[in-house]
Formats: sequence, C-alpha cells, structure tokens
Amino acid sequence: MFRLPIEVFAARPPAVAVARGRVIATDASAEALGVQLGQKLSSALGLAPQLSACERDALRESAALARLACWAGRFSPQVCLAPPDELLIDIGGSLRLFGGLEPLLQQAEAGVAAEAYSVSLGLASTPLAAQWFARAGVPPELTQTLADEQAQLAALPVAVMGLDERSARRLAVLGIGRIGALQALPAATLARRFGPALPAQLAQARGNLPDLRRGFDFPERFSEYLELPARVEQAPMLLFGARRLLQALAGWLNARGAGLQQCTLELEHEDVADSQLVLGFAAPTRDGERLLRVLRERLDRLELAAPVVGLRLVAERIEAMPGESVPMFGEAGAQGIAPVIERLRARLGREAVHGLATVAGHRPECSTVAVDWPQAAVAGDAPLRPLWLLREPRSLPERAGRPHHDGPLQLLTRPERIESGWWDAGEGLGDIRRDYHVARSLRGEWLWIYRDAAGWWLQGLFA
Repeated sequence: MFRLPIEVFAARPPAVAVARGRVIATDASAEALGVQLGQKLSSALGLAPQLSACERDALRESAALARLACWAGRFSPQVCLAPPDELLIDIGGSLRLFGGLEPLLQQAEAGVAAEAYSVSLGLASTPLAAQWFARAGVPPELTQTLADEQAQLAALPVAVMGLDERSARRLAVLGIGRIGALQALPAATLARRFGPALPAQLAQARGNLPDLRRGFDFPERFSEYLELPARVEQAPMLLFGARRLLQALAGWLNARGAGLQQCTLELEHEDVADSQLVLGFAAPTRDGERLLRVLRERLDRLELAAPVVGLRLVAERIEAMPGESVPMFGEAGAQGIAPVIERLRARLGREAVHGLATVAGHRPECSTVAVDWPQAAVAGDAPLRPLWLLREPRSLPERAGRPHHDGPLQLLTRPERIESGWWDAGEGLGDIRRDYHVARSLRGEWLWIYRDAAGWWLQGLFA
C-alpha cells in the first residue's frame, strides 16, 4: 500500500498545499523551516516568506492518483484507489516474478521516488491494516508473522483510522489512544456509542471480516495529460515530465498484457498550435526503459516551435503480448536487437534502418529490396551470395591472366553465368553478361567477383 502525500518538483522553493487557509501538506524544505500541518498560511509565511503555496486541487489529485494506478500495473493487475492519496496493490501473486518481497518493495519505492512523489509504504495481510501502517509510517517488516502484525496493529494510535472529529474527541475523553484499547472493548458497545462502522473497521483490519473493494478499472485507451510546473523552452528538459507518462504507459500495458509499436507524445505549446512527436519501436514492447531511451534520442534532436506548457501521451493501437519464458541457457532471443534498431531509427530516421528481402531477379543489383524491419522474405532457394554488395562494382587489375586484389586471387568456384535485363535499358541498368566467381585473397577474404567484356570486377564481400 502506498501513501503519496505531496508532489515535489526539483529546483523549486519550499512548497505547501493549502485548503481553507490552512496547511494540509508540506515538502521537506518547508518542514525544515518549521512549517507544520494545520498551521494557518499567514503563520507559515511568517516563518518562511519565500514559501510557495498551492491551493488544493481535487481534480488534479484524482488524475495524479489514477496515473499512479496505471504505473502500479507493472507490479500487479490488482490495484485499488483509496482517495485522496492512497493506493493499494495486491502483490501476493507477483513475489516470484520480482525475486521476492524485498526486491519488489525496493523497485516500488524507487519508482515512486523517480516519479517525484514522497511515499510511505505499508505492508500487511489486509488492505485496511496496510493503510494504517502507511499512515503511521511503520516500515514494512519482511519476515513478520501474523502474530507480529496483530501486535503492531494494536500499538497504532487511533488517529490512523481517519475517524471524524466528533468520534476522535470522544475517544480522547475516554482516554483511548491506541487501537489495542479499542479492540479490547465489546463490539456491541462500540457500535452503540460510535456506530457500526468503527467495529467493522477493526474486524476488517484484523481479517475477521472481508474487505471488499472495487478494483481500479484500467482504461481501454491510454491518454494521460500532465501539466508542466513551468514553461519549457528546451526539448531535452521535457524528459522529466514525460518520464511519468511513459512509466504509467508501461504499467498500463503490463496490466493489459499488451505491447505497442507506436505511441504519440503531444506537446501543448503556449502560443501556437500543439505539435506531435511519434515514437516508433522495432517490435512490440511494454518495457518502460525502452520507451524512455527512444524518447530521449528524439528529444535530443528536437527543436521546439514554441515553449511547452503541457504533455499528453496517447496510445491507441496495442496488441496482445503474452509473457515470455525465461531463456534456458541465457540466450538473448529474437528480440535482442530490437532496442538497437529503435535507437538507430530515433537518431537516423526510420528510412535509414531497414531489413532486406530477396526477390526474383538474377542481377545482383535487382535481387533485393528494402523492407520494414523485422519483415524479411526469401524467394526460393537462393544461390551463394554475399551479404555486403558494393555500391558500385570496383575494377580489378588482371596480371598473367588472373585477377588481383592485394595480390593474386584464387578462384574457388566455377563460373556462374548471369545474363539478363535487356528490358531495363531505359532505367540505366540494361542488359548484362557476366561470369561470377567466389574468390579468396591472400589475406583470407572471400570475395564475389565477375568478368565481363571490360575485365574483372569486385562486387561483394562475404562475412
């Protein structure tokens, strides 16, 4: 269970959130200056004149919590919202996937910190107990037993229950300050004095009553907007805000069991029409780091038309992407080169990186065609051909009747006659009559050479 009290941006003055003229949340800088929760804003400004105060915005809080729920999909599809600032994740079925409880908690805490939120983790066998532990700041115990959990629960202050002000005052008058003291009272007495909700809460926290909650509905279409805290004039500076959207997208894809090959980052400008940045991937992916690497490459080379004040990430076309088995012997798998292809395309452009397919054509210049990676096709059983053809054939000298290339070449195959192409004379290719050989140089290179009426030529090199 996560508790996310306040959003903190780097390089900003001490900040607080305010509701009805009183401080309801502070960042670490404001707290260090003596600002306290519940304090009047005027008193807080007296302690810290440079304080930045933001009025509480319930709609933005709700949107931020939903975005974090999408992000949490990477840990489990079982996520529940507990507005205004809590998130519950059922991690029981994910422990083996992450290598145990400790690695999972470390990744979760680091991920929330990367999203620039402060966080308090709570771990328990029931949702309500996890919420109370998070509110009290009780650190997760990785090896605690159920008896240890119940003892910790009894030691919590009743303030973590979030009771209304009237009930909190009555408990204080009665001298009841710990949950254990409440648990010692008969349920019927508590129900008569405080209503049936209070004993029901205690029973749910202990696991004696089911705690039925509606799970978070991951949207069918991903479209998340983020208002930037300040106008951004340099494209690489957008990465900080866009990271949140990409990580939320990765979690949403994990929860949906899907991947994508394209998404769009919409840039909201201050004075001109919005612009779009399309991110393409060589193979379907839901890896947040891959998404981030491609975006970083694009932003490093992007010139903004105008300052950016907001970002929206949209993913409309997704495809099923079931989990993959762990390689038995550590092999990288067929998709190992996909991240490299994506980075090259981000740097050089999509058209500069492609695959090759063979087509029905005898002439080497006309026997292959560029295709979108990773598509490839082979037409029939192709003869021995090099993967690397020179852009233009290179003339080879002939001495004593033998072709030379840094010394005499040894012909390894009998001549292969290629004679075709009279119908392409108008396109600069024309009819050819060539005798091809595989040859070996003195340095051990395997070369593809041919002879025509003009002499010997080098056209390709074997790997």
